[in-house]
Amino acid sequence: MVPTGRPPAAAPTGTPELSAAAIEMGIDFGAESCKVLAGASGRGSLRPAPAVKSNRKAALFRIPLLVALALAITFGCGTLSAVWALKATIGFGSIALGPWVAFPNAQTDRADPYAKAHRARDGALLFGSAEGLMFRASHDSNGRTLSGRCAYDIVGLTPPARFWTLHATTPEGRPLPLASVLPAGLNSWTVLRGADNNATIHVAASARPGNWLAVAPDQPFRLVLTLLDTPTAGSSGVIDLTMPAIVQTECSDA
Repeated sequence: MVPTGRPPAAAPTGTPELSAAAIEMGIDFGAESCKVLAGASGRGSLRPAPAVKSNRKAALFRIPLLVALALAITFGCGTLSAVWALKATIGFGSIALGPWVAFPNAQTDRADPYAKAHRARDGALLFGSAEGLMFRASHDSNGRTLSGRCAYDIVGLTPPARFWTLHATTPEGRPLPLASVLPAGLNSWTVLRGADNNATIHVAASARPGNWLAVAPDQPFRLVLTLLDTPTAGSSGVIDLTMPAIVQTECSDA
């Protein structure tokens, strides 16, 4: 009998076993890959959580800290500005006559808040409007700062007053560090006058003949002229006053 058609192909040996093993290995590899990917994705998803919590905690502490810092800066700047204002001036309403400056209303009920605060801080008893008037000078008649390195002459008539005093202080108003034997102050009863009733006062660190007012060497100072029982204590009368000049006669820096 003659066979017709193609003979049936021989089935390969071992094919079912290899295919099953490959499939099994593929399943195992896929399972392991899924586990690795799942673990990696799980770890990646869990990592941001602590950062979010820490950021929230930092934000909770940051806001009160910024508020406290702002309050501290505001309070500190306000305090420093108030202290600076009290040191810079006695108040408003000053009257300048040459190098001399007075505050006629500083000791009255018309004083501004800065003048009242300055008076309370110093704890000084000020004169009433009819009792006296205080003039201060930190510069000479040419606008140069008064210094113990230089010598000055105070020339001219003093304003009318029953009694006046003249002394020097530090720029902050404290007494100068002088020996007790030095003339730290002069007044209208002790000053020597000329034939024309004028008195020239020498302000210097070293001794001078005549009316000598001692100051500390190499230190800036301020002159304080106090008029007691003067008819010009009111602000309207102060404007018409003629104050003595402060003339620099010599200076070690020149």
